[in-house]
Amino acid sequence: MKRLILITVISCVLILPVFAGDDVIVHIVKGDSLYKLFDNKGALEGYLAALQLDSMNYEANWKAARAFTDVGENIEDDDERAEFYLKGSQHARKAVQIDSMGAKGHLYLSIALGRVALDAGAKERIKLSKEIKKEVDLAIKYDPNNDTAYHVLGRWHRKLSNLSWIEKGFADIFLGGVPEEASDENAVAAFQKAVELKPYHINHHLELGITYEMMDLEEEAKKEFQTCLDLPKSDSDDAKHKKDAQEWLEDLE
Repeated sequence: MKRLILITVISCVLILPVFAGDDVIVHIVKGDSLYKLFDNKGALEGYLAALQLDSMNYEANWKAARAFTDVGENIEDDDERAEFYLKGSQHARKAVQIDSMGAKGHLYLSIALGRVALDAGAKERIKLSKEIKKEVDLAIKYDPNNDTAYHVLGRWHRKLSNLSWIEKGFADIFLGGVPEEASDENAVAAFQKAVELKPYHINHHLELGITYEMMDLEEEAKKEFQTCLDLPKSDSDDAKHKKDAQEWLEDLE
């Protein structure tokens, strides 16, 4: 009898991790389903529920990082938005810690830090730019076909090649000067690569068009903005992207 009880207890112990693992997957799948429906808050809840069961789950961490930054974009309160971006960066760092060769962890760390930089002062933006570049380079290294990584790289090039005089002063201090590789031309190349990898993604065309406009390449810019208007929505922010493209196009006509 005692032996039977022992066998039953051992069997339960062996089975429990499988069930727990299954529950983690269920929460991640739920989060993914809501993400596809553009419900970023609901998706975040799913990923956080998965992490309550397994805090070391790589996929749940990088997806939570993505969700925190996506939700944060639509928060108007500065402090609350900053908190969401910070949490996004923390989950991305956790993902990198779990799998240092996982592209998505590095990618969403670069994105979360980029969001933090948008709300930061000039000094902090320049300091963050170095880590952002490091992380996006690693994301591309481990997944050379990730369109979002090239998008982030394009924005890095454009921002660093168009610094204000104050930012250039901080770049001299923290980066040893404006990085020589940073240029609008390299920004165009990165956005073009993103478009090549995912041609129906509206924001790739929008940012490419903005870069062309900054380079006074008006016809090329108009083409990209018009493409934004012609493409169907495929992302939660596409309504805003289309509105922005329309405004840019009207300014050029």
